[in-house]
Amino acid sequence: MRSLRSALAAALVGLLALTLSPVASPAAADHVHGAPGPIHAGNTYGWYQYGVFRQEFVGAKPAYWKTAGRGVVRTQNGMLTLMTTRRGSVSAKLDLPGHTYGRWEIRARARRTGTTPGGSNYKVVTELVPAGDRDQHCGGRDIALENFTLGRNTVKSYVHTLPNNSFRGFKDRHLKNERWHTYAVEVAEDHISWFVDAHVVRTERRDAALDPVRRQLKFELRAQGGKKMHPARMQMDWMRYWTMRAPNERSIKAPQLELSTYADAC
Repeated sequence: MRSLRSALAAALVGLLALTLSPVASPAAADHVHGAPGPIHAGNTYGWYQYGVFRQEFVGAKPAYWKTAGRGVVRTQNGMLTLMTTRRGSVSAKLDLPGHTYGRWEIRARARRTGTTPGGSNYKVVTELVPAGDRDQHCGGRDIALENFTLGRNTVKSYVHTLPNNSFRGFKDRHLKNERWHTYAVEVAEDHISWFVDAHVVRTERRDAALDPVRRQLKFELRAQGGKKMHPARMQMDWMRYWTMRAPNERSIKAPQLELSTYADAC
């Protein structure tokens, strides 16, 4: 009986400690000691070992995040926030030299913030696009970390290559209720791998998908051309870039993408 009372008392103490302990908000969870975390591809696969370009979005928005379109882009509570109007797209692109190879990862969430009669939902898009003044080819050389329509639970990843290839994959995720997720892509000379919430979901090795060009990260809330839209918000808690120097500590074996056509390439 004494041992039972002791066990119950210990359990009560543990429960009380959990109840009273401070809980970091999602946006603050990775800003405490500067270490990657809590769980994402960068620390799961060992990429962090050799330095990182990181953005925590604390303080004023750096000038090298170039904005375009209708809406507001600002830092807010340790997040980069994109907010739309009821028409048109809004985007933020990292205006730095870019990289041909490496690993990029973000922690992000999005939500619809209002209703427009007869309106359509925005697409939430994070892509690697040709850096600097390189020809954009109307999206024909982009790599997507994430692409999904608000209100749906299927997220798409892809690589577009010229003249009009689209290698694409789909993954179901709980995207409603402004859920946080991490998305990453590893671009190497012989493959491209995609990661969602620290799990590799696709690895593509076909030559037609491997397009060596310097790219840079771009966030976008993408409107449907000419349509009225339900206003929306997209927030990034952090972003990372690592080189390919550190070997993967886990297998990146995963199904390849399906080959389709990207009709908008130019």
